[in-house]
Amino acid sequence: MELKRRPRRLRANEAIRRMVRENHIRVEDLIYPMFVMPGEKKKIEISSMPGVYNFSLDEFILELGNVVKLGIPAVLLFGIPESKDSAGTGAYHEHGIVQEAVRLAKKNFPKLYVITDVCLCEYTDHGHCGLIENEQVLNDPTLNLLAQTAISHARAGADMVAPSDMMDGRVAAIREGLDKEGFSHIPIMAYSAKVASGFYGPFREAAGSTPQFGDRRTYQMDPSNGNEAMLETALDIEEGADLIIVKPAMAYGDIIYRTKERFGVPVVAYNVSGEYAMVKAAAANGWIDEKRIVLEALVSMKRAGADLLITYHALDVANWIREEGQA
Repeated sequence: MELKRRPRRLRANEAIRRMVRENHIRVEDLIYPMFVMPGEKKKIEISSMPGVYNFSLDEFILELGNVVKLGIPAVLLFGIPESKDSAGTGAYHEHGIVQEAVRLAKKNFPKLYVITDVCLCEYTDHGHCGLIENEQVLNDPTLNLLAQTAISHARAGADMVAPSDMMDGRVAAIREGLDKEGFSHIPIMAYSAKVASGFYGPFREAAGSTPQFGDRRTYQMDPSNGNEAMLETALDIEEGADLIIVKPAMAYGDIIYRTKERFGVPVVAYNVSGEYAMVKAAAANGWIDEKRIVLEALVSMKRAGADLLITYHALDVANWIREEGQA
């Protein structure tokens, strides 16, 4: 039997495999999430996320030097405040930890693209993403605080804000607030398809943001609902979102694909803390090839339609790409 088509011809060696490869991970695709905290000379490893740290500002700047040296274009900042209260006032204080980190980052590395997470959960003593009354998360009263937070980040020099709270109408409130304050040029990267996932556990350890009662299922999406993700995304785009985050990423490739196909906007896959922790734990036990697994997972997100990748693996990935380029 004569076979006219032999797909294996284009798999014969690494040269041809590279030449016909459909999807690529580039350093330019990477956004590195970082945690900043008060104090000095503090670099505290997060026990469930080996290689990821809470940084005091002086250590944060040293680490940013490594980020810039590797060519990673952007960081996403999360803040750990010195104290918390019921209204999360540290989130929107002029001299809050994220605001100070932004100023320091832009002073030392003005070309680095600085994105800030906009939420209250790290700053509230109850651990929820909004104001509370009778153990209920209040949607509309929270919107003004989220807008204040985004404005304070923009004033500090942030290049982009990323609301992650999942309150209804928060993108519109932030867009209106930014525009009124002269920040119409600041893009919004909205956590639009953010589900109430079990993959967030290590992040909550890092940020100290575990809810003190109940859970986040009244505002984060049910993992079973794909159509709801499309509704949330459509609403956020209508309200002024410029980029859309799908979070988590590995179990939600269908949502990444549908978002890109339907809306055509830049889509960002958030490779979250639990996904990172599982890979690290398996690699530490010698069960998997860490580099191979990480790159395979990230390329699956690109294949699904993601334009950008938020990942705690960013430093390693950038190093691997550099090593391959030098080979």
